[in-house]
Amino acid sequence: MEQLRNGFTLELPEGVFPLSTDSMLLSDFVRLGAGANVLDLGSGCGTLGVLLCAKDAQCTVTGIELDEIAHAAAVENIRRNGLDPRMHSICADLRTVNRLLSPGSFGCCVSNPPYFSGGPASSAVPLARRDDCCTPAELFTAASWALKYGGDFFLVHKPERLGQLCGCAAAVGLEPKRLRLIRHHEGGPVSLILLACRKGGKPGLVWEELALHHADGSPTAYYKELYHFT
Repeated sequence: MEQLRNGFTLELPEGVFPLSTDSMLLSDFVRLGAGANVLDLGSGCGTLGVLLCAKDAQCTVTGIELDEIAHAAAVENIRRNGLDPRMHSICADLRTVNRLLSPGSFGCCVSNPPYFSGGPASSAVPLARRDDCCTPAELFTAASWALKYGGDFFLVHKPERLGQLCGCAAAVGLEPKRLRLIRHHEGGPVSLILLACRKGGKPGLVWEELALHHADGSPTAYYKELYHFT
């Protein structure tokens, strides 16, 4: 059982993707407007949804998750945290979002998708590591369908796929607006990227670089804020 901010908890049964720094980074990166209606594409056991509900008491979150075990865990996490009025999980393939949801239903989409296009599949979480069922093109197509004009799509991914992500975004009318480069250690290589794209947005990208640890291995102020250390 993971303890989150504001008294929220997250149970992660065997066979689902664990709570990761990636999810913590993404939930921090997301900007929510007042009363935000959020769609989580590939929502797993509800991790991002619970993190966002813990962050913002007014947002609502709908998750779409293909794996039945993860979906069942999400339903239980929703129940345990008393989030039934604000959050729910749909067990479905995000590639069928155009049959599940009306177009332009959400002001915000989020995703912590599979990062890899090849290599061996994970035996523990086969759908969470490789994008066989969720390519960048499919992911951005789903987000564009679900977002209203002016809505934002936030995701975390690997830096080597940035060019592909921006190309997929442009193909469906999503304009990259914010980019955050994450290094595990100051001076080290970029290990993760956080990208925000706006449906119908004008060109203009701002970016920043942050590190989780100093060169000596001690946590940075950003890391402490991320995990709410005093």
